[in-house]
Amino acid sequence: MRRRTGAVGTLIAIAAIVPPADIAHAQDLDCRDFSFQEDAQAVYDADPSDPNRLDEDQGPDDGIACEVLPRRGGAVTSSTFRPTRPPTPAPTVTPTRGVRGGLGGASTTGPSDWEIALGLVFVTGAAVTAGYVVKRRRS
Repeated sequence: MRRRTGAVGTLIAIAAIVPPADIAHAQDLDCRDFSFQEDAQAVYDADPSDPNRLDEDQGPDDGIACEVLPRRGGAVTSSTFRPTRPPTPAPTVTPTRGVRGGLGGASTTGPSDWEIALGLVFVTGAAVTAGYVVKRRRS
């Protein structure tokens, strides 16, 4: 019986420390995936709901994707590029706030609801197993 309990405890410990595989996002893009701002703008204009969060610079969303990227020839070449308001002067210091600074980055800022639920299942299972083992040893 001790071997089985030890084996089950080992399996639970291994399952708890091995991270679950993330879902592969074939089109999960950020500013690092583009060489020029016009390319990022074309992807943004194709889906203005911005699932890739390409318009994540400081301040309110202005409809301009990846403003920190260089532009081709210094001029706008995309026919779909239409800013909603006049551009503001560039700051003298490059933002260093990751996604909020317009530099791209991870698509989430913390664990998803699924990962939290999975962790709670593991913790509950471990607590129930530990209680069962203690109860069996005392009787």
